[in-house]
Amino acid sequence: MNPFEDAEPEDDDPEDAEPEDGEPEDGEPEDGEPEDPDGPDPLLVPPQRCSTTRPTVHLVVEVVLAPGLHVPVAARLRYRADEPYTVHLDNHVDLPEPVTWALSRDVLLAGLTRPAGLGDMSVTPGHGPDRGHVLLSLHGEEADALLRVPAHALHAFLRRTECVVPVGCERDHVDLDALVRRLLDEGEDEDGDGDGGGAGDGG
Repeated sequence: MNPFEDAEPEDDDPEDAEPEDGEPEDGEPEDGEPEDPDGPDPLLVPPQRCSTTRPTVHLVVEVVLAPGLHVPVAARLRYRADEPYTVHLDNHVDLPEPVTWALSRDVLLAGLTRPAGLGDMSVTPGHGPDRGHVLLSLHGEEADALLRVPAHALHAFLRRTECVVPVGCERDHVDLDALVRRLLDEGEDEDGDGDGGGAGDGG
């Protein structure tokens, strides 16, 4: 029994008055509209300010070996304000040498709702048995991978990155001097590897 069922309003404040017939109360859905138990659509809620410039989340992704055959692996998503276009995905974080992929944030965002990306990286929303996941197809110089990523976890993480760097404001966060230095350092490393052989060539 509801103890408030027979309670009368304390005053005649018009704000507390009951709505007329056919007029829904504030916050109640119109007739025919299902209530959303999870609250408002997160796509319609603007990102809030984030307390960190390097959001990180641990999750489990699945490596797709064949249709219906998936192997779960421990993974981590990372983002940095000084690399605003890139999301890093570390696979096998429980091993001494995780496998790291550099992913386009724009492609990940687009791939939540429609197929996106070409070449080295493509993202597709899952359907049927893959519903609730995002299929991430990756092609690198040394390895390829097809991953099933939980769509909710990926979406929540990408929203956190938007708190750090809103979409469209990436240029304001790029450190061009640091980028040039890093590219020069990588070029010098490649020249050195060419003289002495690549790492891991030994038996």
